[in-house]
Amino acid sequence: MNPSVTAPSPTERGPGSRKPVERAGPTDVVAANPPPTPREGGQDAGRIDAERLGRLLGDPGLAWLVERARHRMARGRPLTGTVALSHPDETQRSAAESLLGRPPQAGRSLTVRLNSVDAILRRSGVSPDGLAPAVVALTGPVTPHAEARRGEERAWEEAYAPLGTLDDELADWAGRIRRDGLVRRLARTPEAAGPLVEAAVKALRSLPVVPPMSRATFAARYLSGAHCLDEGAPLATLVLSGLRALTGFPDGAGAVWRREAWASVGLLKDDVSSTVLSLNLRGTPALDWMADAGEPAILTLRALTRLTSVPAVPTTGVVHLCENPAVLSSAADTFGPACPPLVCLQGQPSAAALTLLRGLSAQGADLLYHGDFDWGGVRIATALRRSVPWRPWRYTAAHYRAAVVTVAEAPGLTGSPAATPWDPALAAALAEHGVRVEEEAVLDDLLADLQTRTR
Repeated sequence: MNPSVTAPSPTERGPGSRKPVERAGPTDVVAANPPPTPREGGQDAGRIDAERLGRLLGDPGLAWLVERARHRMARGRPLTGTVALSHPDETQRSAAESLLGRPPQAGRSLTVRLNSVDAILRRSGVSPDGLAPAVVALTGPVTPHAEARRGEERAWEEAYAPLGTLDDELADWAGRIRRDGLVRRLARTPEAAGPLVEAAVKALRSLPVVPPMSRATFAARYLSGAHCLDEGAPLATLVLSGLRALTGFPDGAGAVWRREAWASVGLLKDDVSSTVLSLNLRGTPALDWMADAGEPAILTLRALTRLTSVPAVPTTGVVHLCENPAVLSSAADTFGPACPPLVCLQGQPSAAALTLLRGLSAQGADLLYHGDFDWGGVRIATALRRSVPWRPWRYTAAHYRAAVVTVAEAPGLTGSPAATPWDPALAAALAEHGVRVEEEAVLDDLLADLQTRTR
């Protein structure tokens, strides 16, 4: 017999052993894969023979057995009965034979009685109190599942705590992301969620930004670095969700939609992609030239923020606003240079549009707005109203009811209802009739209004 291999004592072999089973002693352990060292400070650690426990139950081939026992302890179940391992390999069968002092039953699974293991540990003196303290000594304290769940939920509540500092307009969003699991999907753990939520709250409390700036500049100035709001970053996803609640920006998807959503709070990819369409505004050489020709002009955010001269308030003090380019194009065709100043949002107001309208409003311009009579249209109007004051231009419940009568085969409304703060009766009328009236359908009425203001 190899002098470095010793036979275990009868108590270590277990009852019923017919012959000694050789087992590697401490000097035979392969350095690359040693058995676990029993942990210090566990329950009754001082009564456990750590060295012998490591040899007896710490074999890697018994890791599955120890883990099954630990799982039972965590669930509050007694360490009795059997545990089984399907399709064990030779290492696992050999480790079980060494522990029990006899070959396990043949078959596709390996079955071990926990009572037997407990008895071996007690009789051998390796763990006088049996299997439970031995498992703790090998793997560390066992936290009951219920207690662990309570602790994890407390940690999640702490991670969500910064949401409580948001203003009322974001309270519904804060409650929704707690329920829908967005933060949990992005962060996975409460430890990662805490900094993520805190950064998102910090970003949202700083929005919208005036004048607009690039996302990278905003992230470097207010957050942890220039790239933390890059496309696909967890923080970008969470902030994008919140800013939609902040501005009322409609649901959507795709790169263009995301760019416009960011722009709605003044965060830009660049200063030339954001534009606004206008007709007959004056105040710069380029605008004066286009107005003399009665042709629409496209203004970039760069031009609006860098020019020393800015679009001027017309002598009438009034600027009409519309949602769709067809209205502005028809006005240019009909009135040319005589058309009163008109600005087209082309859907959700861009950063360029908001910059232009804020500048005009600050100079005292009276802004009159018209949009589509549908839920998307009133959301655009509401988003604009959060940024600049405007009065309705044929955009009330009375005008909607009048249009419904004259428009043949109007399509049905889609989407969820929205409030109309400038005229609460409009939302009620939309819900009552259930049809949409696009700007093009009332174009003659809009042009008639503009005609009364032509020079």
